[in-house]
Amino acid sequence: MSEDLLSPFLLSFKLAFLTTLILLVLVMPIAYFISFHTFRFKPIFKAIVSLPMVLPPTVLGYYLLVAFQPEGVFGALADSVFGIRLVFSFAGLVLGSLIFSLPFMLNPILSGIENLPISYLEVAQTLGRSKLYSFVNVLLPNIKPNILNGIAMTFAHTVGEFGVVLMIGGSIPDETKVASVAIYQELEALQYDNANFYAMLLLIFSFVILLIINFLGKIK
Repeated sequence: MSEDLLSPFLLSFKLAFLTTLILLVLVMPIAYFISFHTFRFKPIFKAIVSLPMVLPPTVLGYYLLVAFQPEGVFGALADSVFGIRLVFSFAGLVLGSLIFSLPFMLNPILSGIENLPISYLEVAQTLGRSKLYSFVNVLLPNIKPNILNGIAMTFAHTVGEFGVVLMIGGSIPDETKVASVAIYQELEALQYDNANFYAMLLLIFSFVILLIINFLGKIK
């Protein structure tokens, strides 16, 4: 088995690992803000955050491509401030992955918090605990299965995404050519053995992720 053949799959795992790790940190203040604050446009805010779950990947990929190009808002900012090119680069894939995988991490956590008995917070407030203390030491420890579910779903979704990564990353070997893109290219080149190799690995991986999610669902 050649290293070149494994490269797209390893790149997919690298992208998924970084995306999952960063989102796990980023969603906590978002979840805290949504859980403890009431504001008029809260439903609209939650809808915007969840939009990548229902928006066709090519549509999201197109708008990200427009924003990430050197003349775009984010592209120009990243280039002028950090000297980073977002279009057709691994950095662009990471940023795009953070956007399209955000709801897969955030929504399970919010769902777990919303389903907790209100008595958890009432007891903490009775003891004079702050909202931040209650969030970190009361709510989060009681939704561990939801957090693990969000981690698993985010990782799996990032590994399997095709439309968005192709639009903003293209297919640069060892840079943006992830496994899902590699399958498409191998089929175009009529290399069915290689396409089957990538597809089989993703199939096994997806099955394992589903087993993990089902197992986590039984954890109390």
